[in-house]
Amino acid sequence: MAAAFLLPALVLLGALVVYPIGYSVQRSFFDKAGDSFAGLDNYVTLFTDESIRTAVRNNLIWVVVAPTVATALGLVFAVLTERVRWGTAFKLVVFMPMAISMLAAGIIFRLVYEQDPDRGVANAVWVGVHDTFAESSVFPRARPLPVHPLKAAGGGAYVTKSPVRTGEVALLPLVGVAPAQMPGDARPARTAAPGGEGISGTAWLDFTRGGGGRPNAVDPKELGLKGLRIEAVKDGAVVARATAAADGTFTLPAAADGAVLRLPESNFREQYNGVSWLGPSLVTPAIIGSYVWMWAGFAMVLIAAGLAGLPRELLEAARVDGANEWQVFRRITVPLLAPVLGVVLVTLMINVLKVFDLVFIIAPGSAQDDANVLALQLYRSSFGTDADLGVGSAIAVLLLLLVLPVMALNIRRVRRTRRETRR
Repeated sequence: MAAAFLLPALVLLGALVVYPIGYSVQRSFFDKAGDSFAGLDNYVTLFTDESIRTAVRNNLIWVVVAPTVATALGLVFAVLTERVRWGTAFKLVVFMPMAISMLAAGIIFRLVYEQDPDRGVANAVWVGVHDTFAESSVFPRARPLPVHPLKAAGGGAYVTKSPVRTGEVALLPLVGVAPAQMPGDARPARTAAPGGEGISGTAWLDFTRGGGGRPNAVDPKELGLKGLRIEAVKDGAVVARATAAADGTFTLPAAADGAVLRLPESNFREQYNGVSWLGPSLVTPAIIGSYVWMWAGFAMVLIAAGLAGLPRELLEAARVDGANEWQVFRRITVPLLAPVLGVVLVTLMINVLKVFDLVFIIAPGSAQDDANVLALQLYRSSFGTDADLGVGSAIAVLLLLLVLPVMALNIRRVRRTRRETRR
């Protein structure tokens, strides 16, 4: 009777698990076509092919970093939200990403890591923080024409071809600024009036849309370069500074008499566009971040369940004995949660060994070799016009061998827990 009930399950297990494993092991000893016995050649390829070695290295990074970070965050979330009134709502929000498929999460984070700060959230935040503490450029790529009274000074700066004198009007025309890059509150440029004892001037975009403008002359449709920084330099030292108004006008004190006017390079350098999150050096940490976003909620829920079952009298006794909250957490809570933490950690380790979706979706084609993992390499080796089922089967066997120790550890832990429960 027992055999009759077990037979359907055994047939399915054999057809869906045992047979594929056996066939993969057998196929891994044959060549690409499957006709000739190749011995261990496919396994040698696993350790000589550069892309496969990269996949193995990245898998080691995944196994060490992703489960550890996700478990640590889950532990912190579970402990911190235990006593607050809105803890349940917070746990619900953190757990919600588990309801999203890997495919959808990959698409979301592909947009999050977009290089353009106007589209990618990560770079929008990064650029915002950077620009808060670093001076941003005003008019990137702006430059003077050869007929303008400005010349290059090296390092991206420009200076006037001749010194300025008191009572003169300094003209600082530039081109190369797209209309869309002009400040929204820029006004039509105005020729400054002579500055009396000081020096006045105008900095403007010497370009008339539709044509008809005159070089080195302020035309009615030309805009002032609001925010352009001007320095008066005499004997190599800056003696005065000014910033152009909305109409491009500026005024320098009498100390600037006889100085050359310099437009520092900070006016013209390229705007900071953030970090290349999906570049070769950061693509793996970036994808691991998306994985942690999804699975930290899973770790938090399991750890919170274990935390709810802790004997509260031990925690209160430690507090009565003078232990602070950090000591209670480190000396009491964490050791008591060790079995739960072990289960979460091992489960996530098994999960990351076969991660495929996130890497395949998030990593762009130019960085996919740098983000390669074994599951992705298994797909790339087994499918397509240049498929090599021998190497693909060898990768599948390697994945199985990597998962087996972790599974054995998990089974041993479960059995030990059962024995302790029976006692």
